[in-house]
Order: sequence, then C-alpha cells, then structure tokens
Amino acid sequence: MKVAIIGAGMAGLACATELAKHGIAAVIYDKGRGAGGRMATRRAKIDGVTLHFDHGAQYFTARDAGFKAVVKEWEQQGLVAPWPAAGAEAYVGTPAMNAPLKHMAAALDVCWGERALRLTQQGDHWHLEFEGSTESYSHLLLALPAEQAGELLAEVAPTFAEQAAASTSDPCWAVMASFAAPLPIEQDTLRDRKAQISWAARNNAKPGRGVEECWVIHASADHSREILELGKDVVADRLLSAFFRQAGIKPVAPTYLTAHRWRYAQSQAAEGDAALWNADISLGVAGDWLSQPRVEGAWLSGHGVAQRFLNAL
Repeated sequence: MKVAIIGAGMAGLACATELAKHGIAAVIYDKGRGAGGRMATRRAKIDGVTLHFDHGAQYFTARDAGFKAVVKEWEQQGLVAPWPAAGAEAYVGTPAMNAPLKHMAAALDVCWGERALRLTQQGDHWHLEFEGSTESYSHLLLALPAEQAGELLAEVAPTFAEQAAASTSDPCWAVMASFAAPLPIEQDTLRDRKAQISWAARNNAKPGRGVEECWVIHASADHSREILELGKDVVADRLLSAFFRQAGIKPVAPTYLTAHRWRYAQSQAAEGDAALWNADISLGVAGDWLSQPRVEGAWLSGHGVAQRFLNAL
C-alpha cells in the first residue's frame, strides 16, 4: 500500500498525522516552498531587522473536543498561545502562525515545490503527473481548495468534482506594512466587514512577534474582487490609504510595504459530508470547504478523511 496526499496545509497534514499514528506512512506533495498555506508567515529584513507578518489566517479557535486536545498539546509545546485581542477563544501560532504546521510537517514525508498537474487511474493505481515526473500510488487523498480540487478531479471523480464546484472561495488582498514608530491606534485589531478594510491587526502585538511596528491589513471580499487583477504595488498604496482613513489617523510613511493576493482566501462550505471517501477507487478528499471555513474546519476534515480511510481498510 502506497498512499499519497496532495496538499500540505492544515487538512493534508492533519490527515497524514492521523494515518501515521496507525502505522501508515503517506507521501505529501505541495506546490509551496514550505509549511503554511493560508497560515503562512511572510518575513522581510529592513536594516538588519527581521519583520514578521501573518498575512493569511490571523488566528484560529478551538471548539471541537478533538481539536481542543490537539491545540492543548501544541500550547504545552510552545507552538501556539492565546491571543485575547482577537477574542476569548483565539489562538495564534508562535513565533508565527505556521508553527503548528511546521511541527507536523517535520515528522512527515513532504515533497515541497511539487504541483500535481493531472491525475489518472489505471487498474488499482493512481498516477500523479508532475512537471517532469509521474508517481504511482495505490491510495490518493486530496486536501486542496475547492477550485484546485475540482480541476484535478474533473476527469477521474466527476461526482466529487461537482461537490467542489458547488463551493466557492472569496478572494482577499493582504497588505503588510511596517513603521518606524507605533501608530497612534489604541486597539490592536480593527474589524468592519462592511468596509473596504475588513480587518487590520498590529502583528507585533501577538505573542513572540518582536517589537517592530508591523500591521497586516485585509481588504474585504467584495473590495478584493473589485481590485483583484491590479498590481500589488498599486493595491498596497490604495489599501494603506484606506486603512489610515478607517483608523482615523494621518498617513504615515511605511518603512516596508507590500501586498499579497489570496485568490482563494476563505471557502464557502459546500453542503454534505465534511470528508469524502470512495473506497471503490481508493480516493479521499478533504478541505475546509467541506467542513467549516476556518483552521479548525480544515483539521476536522483532514482528520475525518483519515478516519474514513482507516475504517475502510
């Protein structure tokens, strides 16, 4: 038995971790350069000082009993810490949001920088086509955003592809800005889902982030769609100006400024099972778009598809 997982975000790593507990080693493929996905952290150096920006997921909550137990272990290991500024149940990774993912990935067989281009099935084996190579496995699990999963599944699992197509993801432009001195804003977070800037956070107020004044600014889904195809420099300037207006402060020249486009930022969960498994073709699908559009939902889906796989053996 050879098992492959495509996607090394929270869902994919949660799945692989659960399989490993039962003696099943999976090979995980991810197009990224390292652990993170939408829990990524951007680093930048200015005058020899390293800046940190959690430019994707800002925090996560834990309400499910199983996930609570895992988060408690992470907290004891120093991988996460509470962040009251975002709510009583909010946690962040320490020293960066991707800390739990890096911890999980370190114990698994992850192939970074590998984007799956096409899936085919011949007999009882799956063939995964990458740029310049093809790998074969007996069992396959996908843990990708709905849009990416749908593309790969269209030829080999049309029913699953239809479920992926039923889920859509909201985009989000994220701006990362640092300043020479603290901005005159009392609170560490700003939220207004109806405004152009739906979220802004003083990143250095999170545990273990350093003292340099760093802000992460998220445009709302509607405004991100309006400016989706603009250049990142134009977007960064435009959203920084909108942030100053919403915060009610005079513009301040940043020491560092950039933007990142999350084309698939937050999934709209499809109706149905939180994890998909087809024993006839040895194929499973996981992702927050099947469960809840947040970090906990991704973990629940990944853990769930692993359980369905194990139950089928």
